[in-house]
Formats: sequence, C-alpha cells, structure tokens
Amino acid sequence: MAERWITAGLSLGNQVIASANVIIGFSLLAYILTHNFRSAVARAFSALLAFIIIVYIGDILVYNVISEPLTLLWLRFQWLGIAFVPAACLHFSDALLRTTNSLSSWRRIAVTVSYALGLVSLVLAAATDLVVKDGITSYEISHLAPGPYFGAFTVYFFITVFAAVLNVFRARQRCLTSTSRRRMTYLSIAIIAPGFGVFPYLLVPTMARALSPNLVLGLSLVGNLGIALMTVVSAYTVAYQGVFMPDRVIKHNLIHYLLRGPLVGSVVIFLMLVIPRVEAILGLPRDTVLIFAVIGSIVLLQVLINLAKPYIDRLIYRKDRDEVAWIEQLDTHLLTSTDLEQLLENVLIALCDLLRVRSGFVVAMQEGSLELQVFCGPREAATKFLKECDWHELLPSFAANSSQRGELHNQDFVLRNGYWLLPLRSKDRKSTLGILGVEARNGAPAFTLEELATVANFVSQAELALEDMHLQQDVFMALRQIVPEIEEIQRWRSAPFYPAPARLERLESNPVYAPDFPKVVRDALRHYWGGPGLVDSPLMRTRLVRKALEENEGVPVRALRAVLGAAIERLRPPGERSLTASEWVVYNILEMKFIQGRPIREIVERMAISESDFYRKQRMAIEQLAKTLVTMELEAMSSDSGVAEA
Repeated sequence: MAERWITAGLSLGNQVIASANVIIGFSLLAYILTHNFRSAVARAFSALLAFIIIVYIGDILVYNVISEPLTLLWLRFQWLGIAFVPAACLHFSDALLRTTNSLSSWRRIAVTVSYALGLVSLVLAAATDLVVKDGITSYEISHLAPGPYFGAFTVYFFITVFAAVLNVFRARQRCLTSTSRRRMTYLSIAIIAPGFGVFPYLLVPTMARALSPNLVLGLSLVGNLGIALMTVVSAYTVAYQGVFMPDRVIKHNLIHYLLRGPLVGSVVIFLMLVIPRVEAILGLPRDTVLIFAVIGSIVLLQVLINLAKPYIDRLIYRKDRDEVAWIEQLDTHLLTSTDLEQLLENVLIALCDLLRVRSGFVVAMQEGSLELQVFCGPREAATKFLKECDWHELLPSFAANSSQRGELHNQDFVLRNGYWLLPLRSKDRKSTLGILGVEARNGAPAFTLEELATVANFVSQAELALEDMHLQQDVFMALRQIVPEIEEIQRWRSAPFYPAPARLERLESNPVYAPDFPKVVRDALRHYWGGPGLVDSPLMRTRLVRKALEENEGVPVRALRAVLGAAIERLRPPGERSLTASEWVVYNILEMKFIQGRPIREIVERMAISESDFYRKQRMAIEQLAKTLVTMELEAMSSDSGVAEA
C-alpha cells in the first residue's frame, strides 16, 4: 500500500513539474521573442525552448491518455522535440561563440548537418520502427522500445550535445569581462540539463530492466526540476543578449515577469491536479471548489507579489538602491503640462471666486510673446485683451518691488483694459514668467489686508506652477537630447568589443572619447579669442584640428578656432534668424556669448529670458556643441580611413 502511495505521489509530482516546465518554457519563449528577437543567440535559444516544450507536452498528454494506441502515438510525437534538441543545443552554442567574435564556417555547416540528422531521426521515429518501436504502456511508466538504429541516434545525440557544451566552455574562455564570464558560466552549466535531460533513457534495455518504477519516477522528477531551474537560468542570461537596456531594467522586468506569469500559472496547474477528483468536497461539486481555489490563488499571489516587490527590488538593486528609488519617484513627482495647467486653472477660479469677479486669465511668456495659458469666464475676453495689449509697454509699468512673495498691496495692481493685472515672477524676482489678470471692479482695487494676503498666496502658487512648467520643459528637452546617447551607450555595453592595441592607443589619446569632453569644449570656448584654455586645449590632438592646420597657415590656435566656429555653424537652424524662437536658442547663445563676446545681461534682454534660464540653456548648448564635435571628428576619421583603403 505504501509503495502505491509513493508511486502515485511521484507520478503526480512529475505531472505537476512537467506542466510547470511547459508553462515556464512557453512564457520564456514568448518573453525572448518579444524582447530581443533580433539577437541570433535569442533566436537559437528560442528554437531550443520550443523543442523542449514539445517534449514536455508529450509527457503531459501521455500521463492523461487512457488508450494504449493513443499513448504510443503521443510517445512518438515527443520525438518532434527529442530529435532536434541536440541540433538546437549546437546551434545555440555556435551563436554564443559568434558573439565573442569567433566565426567558423565549419561550425555553421555542423549546425546545418545536425538539423538534417534530426529531421532524418524524426521521420524514422514517426513513420518507421527503425529508431523506435511500440513499447510498454502502464499506469506508472510508458515508453517506446529501441529500434535497430537507436544506437546510431544515441551516438549522434550525445556527440552533438557534448560538442555544444565544449563550444559554450570555449565561449567562456574568450570572455574578457567578469560579467560576461559569469553569465557564460551560467550557460555552460545550464545547457547540460536540457541537452542531456530529454534523452529517452528508458529505451536503453539495461536501464529499463535495472530500475524500479519508483526509482525511474524519482529520477525523472529530479531531472524535470533540474530542467526547470536551468531553463530559467539560461533564459535569464539570454535576456541580456542584443537588448540595449540597463542590466537592472532587464533583471527587474524578467524577474517580475516570471513571478506574475510562470509562477502564477504553475500554482494554478498545481491546484487543478491536486484537488481530489471526487464527486463532492465539503458538500460542493469539485468544479465549484476548483473555480474558487484558482481565482483565490491568482488574486492572492498578485497581492503577495506586490507586497514583496520592495524587498525583491532591494535584492535586484543592491548597489544602486537609492538612485533607482529616486528614478522611480520621478514618475509620481513630475507634473505634465496638463497637470500644471489644471493647477493654474484651480488657482484662477479660486481667485475669481474670492474677489467676486466673473472672468480672469493667466498668460505666460512663450518664445518672446504672451500666450494664453488658462482662463476663467468667456474666452473671448482674454483673447481680446491679448490682441489689444502691448506687453513691451506693459511690463515696465509693473513696479520693481511689486508682487514680492508673501506681500501684496493695492497699488501693486495695474489697471489696463478693464482688468487688474499682477506680474508672475520667478523665485529670484529678476524675470517675468507671465501675467495674471482678473476683471476690474469699480476702478482701483480696495482690498482688505486679509484679502490681499489670500491673493498673494494664490499668486505665489501660480508663480511656482509657471516656473515649474519652464523647468520641467527644460528637463524634458534635456532628456530627449540624451536618449539617443543613452541608447548608444547601451549598444556599446551589449556588444562585445575586441580592440587592437593600436586602436586602444588612439582612443586614449583622442579627447573626444574622454568622459569630461564637454568640459574640454567649455574651457576652449571661454578662451575663444586667446588664452591658455585655447592654446593648451586637448582639442589640439583631434584630427579635425590637424586637418584644419593646412587651411590656417599652420597656426594651431587659428585652426582650433576655425573648428569651433564650424561646429557652431552646424548648429545654426535653417531660415531667417530669430532671437526668441526655441530652435535658435543653442546657436544664439554660442554665437553671441563666445564668438561676439556680448555681455550676459545684453544677451538675456535680446533673447527675452532670465539670467538663471540663460545659464541652464548655455550648459545645454555647450553639451550639444560637444556632441557635434564628436560627430565631426568621427566623420574625419572615417574619411581618412576610406582614403587609406582606396
């Protein structure tokens, strides 16, 4: 009796793990195909996963088929996976070796031949008795019997898988970084499980006779668990291949995908298999109990995963925990333009209600002109005010000390075109961000101190919202500019690189590859018309300057000045120059500040921006100029190499 219970338990365990392997394999196959299908390694691993899934689908079906002929049919169906697993292993290992810059046409031929042999084995196993033939079917264990050519298939299987393992070890030896070597170590261990785990060992005559059913089921259970673990490890490593995202993002996405997909699916399958197949449980039909159990487990697992997420993320982001937490907070702390407009609208409505007026508006400075931001009451009134108002004449009419934060007086209001107007200024009070206007009542305002204090509070909120809107626009602009560079950096990180010593020497000597290259450019610009920052600039070592020497009478300073001027001109937008348009900001700052040498106060007045805003935009302009110089230097190097090859 005890032996029968053990057999039943082991059989159930194998069904659960086989089902879990199908779920894990299919989930990882879908993940790899949708995240990094462009990678040759990922495609090869996907093929291996597909064949393993087929083997385990066959296992599940064999456990549940009650007809002997159909059992034998599904046992032969498994050979669609068994026959091609060794070829897929060799294909996967070859793709890994190719990522280390080890190219071999012989290996590609061997992969093609192995797939051809797998196809021959499949045809012989499915349509003839030459490789396998009808064998034993029973409740505990069902397997086919070996055919005349099963020994030849065995030789092909193990030689191919062994060659795949050797290839992975060779790939590990070729890895130069500790990270790539560690990942390749995972793969060299993980490839052994699927490579040797799907082989039908019971077809070996001595094996079938020597092992008891319980021992076979126990070994099968251990093997299935090993394959599940190694499949996850392999997929974890392959997920980094050809994906231009930070490692922490890939790790985070994959781990949470495994928890919410394969883990939840495996638990559901477990419940469906272990809930007793009896007519009634606690007076309820089995299907009713099963439905409640499945729904409850899915909901409960999602709740538990959400609760465990902070602790899981701590394990994932061990070194960068604080920075990642700060990045995640940006999503909730940053406000969109719509968010800020809603805040402005709420402030305006509350202000109109307080002052008992019917209409009001907030206009903001945008590229040297006033634009309607939000309004209360009829839109036509605010639009009419904008058309009739001359803001160049209006701004000087606001008192220099008006609208100080926390203070407001009746004389601070400016009456114009039927509206009381107040300036909305930056924190440093040096620049005007916009104008707040409310409908005027009875001429000059005569508010009480309490009303003035409340109005001042609303004005401060509107000023803060407008300033944040400008700051966040700068943030978004900077992010849009650096996204291509971030993607390029990820591409460099993801692709193995094996430079020759001569090339390394060139990289170290050329300043455009230095991490502080924008600082080098800034120092050169500060001494554009002469000084040590230009004479001793590392930019003198660039190919651009060396080529420009011929056109500048061999004078290095003039050559460098010419290169900087040419780079600035590259940033000049097409069309007629504008001092206030956003697309001209970078060029205007560089040209007026460094080439013309104009004072900052004159530049900010002509561009209609604040001084603090100027410094932010100047930093962005220098960074943009540095990127342009890098592009020009790479073009010069490419041109020289092309001439040399010709």
